Amino acid sequence: MLTEHKRFNTYLALALVTVVMCSCQTPERSREKEASTLRLHLEVNPDGTERNMPVPVYREKPVMINVDKMAFLDESSVVEGKIVDTLGGFAIQIQFDRCGSWLLEQYSTARKGKRFAIFSHFGDTPEHARWLAAPLVDKRITNGLFVFTPDATRQETERIVRGLNNVAREVKKRTHEFPP
Repeated sequence: MLTEHKRFNTYLALALVTVVMCSCQTPERSREKEASTLRLHLEVNPDGTERNMPVPVYREKPVMINVDKMAFLDESSVVEGKIVDTLGGFAIQIQFDRCGSWLLEQYSTARKGKRFAIFSHFGDTPEHARWLAAPLVDKRITNGLFVFTPDATRQETERIVRGLNNVAREVKKRTHEFPP
């Protein structure tokens, strides 16, 4: 009878260890699967067509900005995202690949004095899909590095950047599978 009792305790201990180990790894695995989108849209004048629309940027005091519905740059061109500390807060810094850098340079040159409206979807609920910012383009961006202050909490910003980096790794992995 004592042997069966010890065997039961061994099984119970193994089950507990398995549960603890699995629960410790689950958040990390789920973080690796998180994905975020990042879409840059041009500010345009309303022309009465369905190619553009007004969008609310900033949650507390929304500003309506008319944008082209078609994004000119998206997360498929992201090489890396980072959170950088700024005076009084933080910002998102995005490094684009060569093609994304060319597009960013082209549009920042041609659209000087206009805004880029930035949309992101970074979670499962509707409040995790919104317009994050609309920075004014005041200079030509030649290095593919785009920095903006998001209308998001630090935790949301970390989630956005983590998801963008996961997407960037996946895109890089897939492009290396197929030679040019």
